[in-house]
Amino acid sequence: MAEKAAQETKKALAGGEAPLVIVNQELVPALNIVGKGFEAGTLFLPQLLMAAEAAKAAFEVIKQAMSGSARKERGSVILATVKGDIHDIGKNIVKVLMENYGYKVYDLGRDVPAEKIVETALEHDVKLIGLSALMTTTVVNMEEAIRLIRIKKPDAKVVVGGAVMTQEYADAIGADFYGKEAMDTVRYADTLFPEET
Repeated sequence: MAEKAAQETKKALAGGEAPLVIVNQELVPALNIVGKGFEAGTLFLPQLLMAAEAAKAAFEVIKQAMSGSARKERGSVILATVKGDIHDIGKNIVKVLMENYGYKVYDLGRDVPAEKIVETALEHDVKLIGLSALMTTTVVNMEEAIRLIRIKKPDAKVVVGGAVMTQEYADAIGADFYGKEAMDTVRYADTLFPEET
């Protein structure tokens, strides 16, 4: 399945489809369907892992296609999938986009405790923190992370995303911004760190 996903992605790119179009119109919606199926109990862990591997393979092809277009470094951002959540494909998509748009990314990985996020933000004086959650059960951990960030690093902005996130959820847990699509996070970062002319 992963091999087929990589082949189809190469074919789409060769046919002139833009990398971001593939990410936003094909990869992300497919992952949302899988995430919702897993939540509803119609898909199970083996299917979730197969889908994750397929998306990862497709994403590797896209990453290669986008490399070399990096700009001058603009600012730093922390990306983390919150505690209890092991899904990091969406976060990885955001990471590659952020790097390609000139941001230094501290990728803390998945299943990251709130304390580790805050510790990294303080250590590197990071002003933007991106949190991801794919499962509704981990949104409470995202809320806890935001609460801790507000206390320990009040000057940092928090952007949230993931299959289960909505604007309402983001507002309820105190996030500064909700990124529905991977590119939204880049656009938000661009408003915080304007490019020097």
